[in-house]
Amino acid sequence: MASLFPVISAWYLDTIEDQVFEVVAVDEQYGTVEIQYIDGEVSEFDLETWSQLKLIPAEAPEDAGAAYELSHDDEWGFDHSIASANWSNPTINLEAESYPSIEDF
Repeated sequence: MASLFPVISAWYLDTIEDQVFEVVAVDEQYGTVEIQYIDGEVSEFDLETWSQLKLIPAEAPEDAGAAYELSHDDEWGFDHSIASANWSNPTINLEAESYPSIEDF
């Protein structure tokens, strides 16, 4: 079986261990590959060990963000907390007492 070069964000199946993981970092200078399993566990291989693994490309699992404790909305960058009911007048929510003015000095 030909060795696959590790690609960041790519998923692989280790056919010997029967585990799916994602490559999260490759450091060519130090010759290491950092991976993360579905359960969140992080591991590291040197490139020589990587080349000896029996890997095949795999699809990302449906719950790939579970290890990061992300919801579907979090994965897409939604932040509903910033939505204002009145975008036309953002000063409506300001409290006058909380800002010093010339009269306050």
